[in-house]
Amino acid sequence: MSHPLEPRLAAYIAARMPEADVAVSRLERISGGASRETYRFELAWTEGAAAHVRKLILRRDPPASLIDTERRVEFEAYRAFRNSDVPVPEMLWLEEGCQALDHPFFIAEEITGFNASPQMLFSGPFDDALARLAERKWTILGAIAKADPKARLTRVMPTPALDACWRRELDHWEGLIDKDATEPLPIARAAIRWLRANPPPPAQKLSIVHGDYRTGNFLYDAKGDIHGVLDWEMAHLGDPLEDLGWSLQPVWTFGRTGLAGGLCSQAQAIAIWEHASGLTADPAALHWWILFNCVKGQGIWVGSAAAFTSGGNKAPIMVYPAWWLINAQDRAMLQVMGRL
Repeated sequence: MSHPLEPRLAAYIAARMPEADVAVSRLERISGGASRETYRFELAWTEGAAAHVRKLILRRDPPASLIDTERRVEFEAYRAFRNSDVPVPEMLWLEEGCQALDHPFFIAEEITGFNASPQMLFSGPFDDALARLAERKWTILGAIAKADPKARLTRVMPTPALDACWRRELDHWEGLIDKDATEPLPIARAAIRWLRANPPPPAQKLSIVHGDYRTGNFLYDAKGDIHGVLDWEMAHLGDPLEDLGWSLQPVWTFGRTGLAGGLCSQAQAIAIWEHASGLTADPAALHWWILFNCVKGQGIWVGSAAAFTSGGNKAPIMVYPAWWLINAQDRAMLQVMGRL
């Protein structure tokens, strides 16, 4: 039985490929995706006498999202790193209106044949690849930090001053906690007070910040190579230590205590990143950004719970982070503050 979106999607693509005869099939929702609905599908088309088939991804805004983001920012972030040292899928079409598929969306290449699941990664078969994967993970993050944002994304992203990066992000995420929290969050509030009383130094450079760079958001193989960095919906310009701090925050150890991203020691991850980026991870500044990212995480989890309880989005993925991670994020904040 075909998905009801298939003919509408085919009509949209046909309008963008007027010389081709197109057909859409095998459209299916991919589980996960709390800030976009993600589908995979097969596009077949003929041009002249030549027949073509391509596997593609549809990323569509849901009725209510775990985080509110602009799809143009995500689309342009992918495009900015196409054919660079940062592997990303090819972006094809962006639609910011609601007429075609009820919500804004974009269509991209599907990179096939690789895994993203942290649970699979740490289940045993990939143990020999973990050291190589750690090297690639933080090398790629270093390449993101090193990239020149002026040549890529300043036209679609606000450009903060170097000494304003921290305040802009903390104001944003504290504001979301104020809006969405349904119960007191004393540990997060204590962390916010400390962050405001002990601001970090100005960013050493303005960088493109992925915003959610962690194990689980890239495609890997059995050799430890990374073939696609995904989920750029929180991308922005800011302090490169923000991305490094998110990759090191304790909830992303996946139960492998003491291992950054479940892969290697924090010291190893920092050294790889410094070598690749040409930047320095000042310990005090990085500590600030790791704690900030614990607050940011709590903002995401309470926002997820709010979207679910308000009825705006009843997908299980919306309530799962609240159930699993709010308490874990509190413990992570206490750990980073030396109070656990």
